[in-house]
Amino acid sequence: MEFTPGRTVRIVASVLMIAAFTQSIYTVLYLQAPELDRKFLWGIEGLLFVVLAAFAGSALAMATRHRLGFSAITCAAVLNVVQVAVGLTLFAPFGAMAKANAEFAGVASAVVAFSFFIYNCAKMLLGLAAVVFGMARMRAGSKALGGATALVGAVAFGANTLVMMVGLDGFFPSPIAGGTGVLATLLLALCLFGVATEE
Repeated sequence: MEFTPGRTVRIVASVLMIAAFTQSIYTVLYLQAPELDRKFLWGIEGLLFVVLAAFAGSALAMATRHRLGFSAITCAAVLNVVQVAVGLTLFAPFGAMAKANAEFAGVASAVVAFSFFIYNCAKMLLGLAAVVFGMARMRAGSKALGGATALVGAVAFGANTLVMMVGLDGFFPSPIAGGTGVLATLLLALCLFGVATEE
């Protein structure tokens, strides 16, 4: 199978859409059934982001337009792989250390904070990509979708930047940052399907 520019962009859009749904499912399970083991779902996300990094990087290499958007998606995918790796490999052992010895609670909290810093950085980049491709769809005539994507992307960029700067315990609620990032990802995917038809 030949991976043409258009087909590559469609794969990027599809993976982004699936990732948005898996992150939504993860959040619902975390809120409604925190006792459930979510490692399998995290592992699926890790796979998705590895695939996304490869195809978004390929789209960037082939792109004649929107290079900033494809670059942001590629970097976000790589950061998400790191974030998932931290969660899968470090949360449990450092959490167990903190339970066994309260002196390690600060270390466990630092690991969680590091993971969320990467998470918010990736969401910030996806917000930037949403602005780029949202504006592109507006210029192409899809003003409603493009405008909504650019707006949500800008909010996600700003919200996640704030959380990165002030931390999880800062004045800005981190669920808003994460939620707008997921919504921006979904709208970005819809915009990319339109961009794919132009490639």
